[in-house]
Amino acid sequence: MAKFSSFEEIISWQKARELNVIIYKVTNSNDLFSKDFGLRDQIRRASISISSNIAEGFERQTTKEFIRFLYIAKASAGEVRSQLYLANDIKYISNNEFKELKLKINEVSKLISGLLKYLQSTL
Repeated sequence: MAKFSSFEEIISWQKARELNVIIYKVTNSNDLFSKDFGLRDQIRRASISISSNIAEGFERQTTKEFIRFLYIAKASAGEVRSQLYLANDIKYISNNEFKELKLKINEVSKLISGLLKYLQSTL
């Protein structure tokens, strides 16, 4: 198991938590986005899924389970990234917002990948 005493110490969880707040702000700030309940709720759920799966996997207290949940978290990061493209395409977010959010979600995804590689090397 990783050398963390709590999931709150995991940087990818911290960054995913920050992303959750930004996603909520962005989906509330644009009138069209806030009223598109389907996309708004889906991108929020996918974002929350990232931090939740990191936490849940850690709490399972086995490396194999943690790895499994990290893969789910990474998949949710891909889902958020895909939904950001749509939000940008239909002008719910500006090009600048898209670029900033894409950088943040890519950072989270890379952090999860790094943690996965480390954990897999310990098996």
